[in-house]
Amino acid sequence: MGALEVEGFLTRLATQGQVAASTQNQALSAILFLYREVLGVDLPWMDKVTRAKKPQRVPVVLSVAQTQRLLARLDGRDWLMASLLYGSGMRLMECVRLRVKDVDFARNQITVRDGKGGKDRRTVLPASLVDALQRQLAQVRLVHADDLAAGFGEVWLPHALARKYPNAPREMGWQYLFPASKRSIDPLSGLERRHHLDEKVLQRAVKSAVRATGLDQPVSCHTLRHCFATHLLEAGYDIRTVQELLGHKDVTTTQIYTHVLNRGPGGVRSPLDRA
Repeated sequence: MGALEVEGFLTRLATQGQVAASTQNQALSAILFLYREVLGVDLPWMDKVTRAKKPQRVPVVLSVAQTQRLLARLDGRDWLMASLLYGSGMRLMECVRLRVKDVDFARNQITVRDGKGGKDRRTVLPASLVDALQRQLAQVRLVHADDLAAGFGEVWLPHALARKYPNAPREMGWQYLFPASKRSIDPLSGLERRHHLDEKVLQRAVKSAVRATGLDQPVSCHTLRHCFATHLLEAGYDIRTVQELLGHKDVTTTQIYTHVLNRGPGGVRSPLDRA
C-alpha cells in the first residue's frame, strides 16, 4: 500500500473509529517503522491525514485534607518520596533520579537535573522534610560505604561524564538519594552497579495508600504534582512562580490548574441557592 491507502486508514481511525489521539499516533508510528525499517520504503509526510484531536483534561486534584490522609497511609521511604512529590512538585522520575548533591539543605532547595525537555530547574525543599532527608542521606552513606568495601560503589553518570571525571562515579555526591536495595548489572557497560530505586515501588505503595484511604478519584504519583500546583495557587502564589517551580515552558500549561481552584466553578454560588 502507498501513501494514499495509509492516509485513508489513519483518517478512518479518527473519523469512523473515533479513537484517541494517542491511539492514532501509535498506529502512525508503527506504520512508519514498518515501511522505513522493515520494508526500506520512506513514506512522504502525510499532510492529508485527519488527526484525532487530543482533548484537554482537567487534572485530578485532592484537597489538602485528602492529601494529608493519603500521605498518612505511607511510611518510611515511601512516605518521604511521596511527600517530596507533593512538597516540591517534582515528577516521579525526577524524584527517583535525585542525586545526593542535588539537595541543598543550606538554601532549602532541590535542583532537578535533566527534567522534561532536558532542562534543569530549582524547586523548593520542604522544611518539614529536612530531618527525614538527613536520615535518608545517612542511610545512603552506609550503603555506599559497604559497596566501596566490597569493591563496587560506582554509579552511572550521564553524558559521558565518567570519561571526563573518572573518579566521579565513586564519589558520594553522585550517588542516588533513593538507591535500589540490591546492585545489578548495567546492560550497556556490563558493570555491577547500584541503580536508583525502581519507580514501580513507589507507584504500588501510592496505589495501596489510595485504596486504604478510600479515595474514589483516579489518584497516582503524578496527582501529587497537580496538588502541589493547585494548593500553591489557592494559597495566593502567583502563577509565574508556580510555572517556574513546575518547569513549564509556557504559562498556558500552568493555567490549567486555575480551572480547579476554589475561586473558579467551585467558588461560584448557584443562583438556585439564592432563591
